[in-house]
Amino acid sequence: MNKRIFLKKAVFAGVGGMLGFDALARSVQNVSAMPLTELAGDEKFWASIRKGYKLKPDYINLENGYYNFIPEQTLEKYIEHIREVNYQGSYYMRNFRVKTRKAMAAKLAEIAGCSPDELILTRNTTESLDLVISGFNWEPGDEAVMAEQDYGTMLFMFNQVAKRYGVVNKVVSVPNIPQSDDEIVNLYASAITAKTKLLMVSHMINITGQILPVRKICDMAHERGVQVLVDGAHSFAHFKFSIQDLNCDYFGSSLHKWMSVPLGCGILYVKKENIGKVWPLLAGGETKPDDISRLGHVGTNPVHTDLAIGAAIDFYHILGAERKEARLRFLQHYWTSKVRDLPHVLVNTPADPARACGIANVGVKGMKPAELNDQLFKKYKIFTVPIDGHGVHGCRITPNVYTSTAELDVLVKALKELK
Repeated sequence: MNKRIFLKKAVFAGVGGMLGFDALARSVQNVSAMPLTELAGDEKFWASIRKGYKLKPDYINLENGYYNFIPEQTLEKYIEHIREVNYQGSYYMRNFRVKTRKAMAAKLAEIAGCSPDELILTRNTTESLDLVISGFNWEPGDEAVMAEQDYGTMLFMFNQVAKRYGVVNKVVSVPNIPQSDDEIVNLYASAITAKTKLLMVSHMINITGQILPVRKICDMAHERGVQVLVDGAHSFAHFKFSIQDLNCDYFGSSLHKWMSVPLGCGILYVKKENIGKVWPLLAGGETKPDDISRLGHVGTNPVHTDLAIGAAIDFYHILGAERKEARLRFLQHYWTSKVRDLPHVLVNTPADPARACGIANVGVKGMKPAELNDQLFKKYKIFTVPIDGHGVHGCRITPNVYTSTAELDVLVKALKELK
């Protein structure tokens, strides 16, 4: 065999051994009997998971909340799909595109805990939730309830329907450190009137990581005849739950966050009885009123991204939802517990494990979030994002499963030194 060819094959064999799903499965199988709480802090195991990620050495990435970039196992499959779709061209598009989207939606519905005929693929959370907000049969004087801590683009859409249809928006402010579930539920309840038609609530507030008592909010709203739209951008594939258990009417999420799918995919859940009540964003022809596909028409889409969902789901299942959640909880508690009691540090995320998972927000008293963000990057090579508004002043810290405690030690050191 030609030496160059032999070396090339050897290199790719090594990459396959390190990056392949079989290698990942073996690594996980070796620790399958270990208790979750113990495994969550086993740096040796998580270092093996880290090998599946290609990380820039220039900085410590603690801003995974915007885009949880994909591990190499998924990336390799994604590239294969791009090549295959390009190879087959229109033959693939005409024969398999629709089938693929439905198949991937069904796999995601299983993880979400809902029926496949209640979930469609979208491009992101914004599209999912804005489709519902804009697609309601609004009438002048109808009211909608939301929080100032909700994601901006959804609030922008509510402002648009207010201008377009005469909807009245009632905006509440969620405390960063609530005393109880009742405090949150009563806050939303106080904004509801006989004219309220829709309530939007974040499952996990994107700027602080606080998990809200969505089931209790939904039950309260339904008792008052109000439908509930849930922003699940940061909850889906972050921690385990079932959409059915939430008892919401609508739920949207982005798959490029905690499911680690390539950019360009999201999900929208609509309770079966509500499908026919929402106008599609784009008209796609006549369909049955309760056919969820009527809401998902966007024209030709990058189908290789849809195909990559399968690999991302494989990674998610092999790693294990419980293991992933336990690791993310461990990482958040690891660093927040070391700085929460420092007099000059303000952690804007509840310590109660029922109210947070992997995301937290931290500020330094007397320092603007933008300045803190700048100092973290310039002095300590930590990349994150500043949040300055809506009652939250600090930097959002979002590690991922590949994040090491050694990296978080750098963050802790920085927060102790910056005053």
